[in-house]
Amino acid sequence: MSSLLTKYAEKERQLEALKAELEKLEQDERLKKEVAFKEQLEALMQEFDKTAKDVLELLQPSAAGTQASSSTATRRKRKLKIYQNPHTGEEVQTRGGNQKVLKAWKEEYGADTVESWLVRTEA
Repeated sequence: MSSLLTKYAEKERQLEALKAELEKLEQDERLKKEVAFKEQLEALMQEFDKTAKDVLELLQPSAAGTQASSSTATRRKRKLKIYQNPHTGEEVQTRGGNQKVLKAWKEEYGADTVESWLVRTEA
């Protein structure tokens, strides 16, 4: 029972400390200016029937559009690259550079040489 009373007293002390901190913040002129700005901005948005997203698009059209599209869009598919080894005639199709046979060719013949074996690229 005494531990509960101790816990209660500690919470009261914390509450008093938070109240004092809150009162100090309420007296800060920077906070007062920010609150006034926010209230005026919200009133203006309401007057013109605009959302926060609308305001952001007006202020930064490219940033707002990029942000919205990146959250909904999927990653673009890589182009299909087709390589043909002139020594063996073997053909490799890949959408990335981490293909096993292609890596082996690059180790054996060099990356620049293997890149010259690119036959075609498809979407």
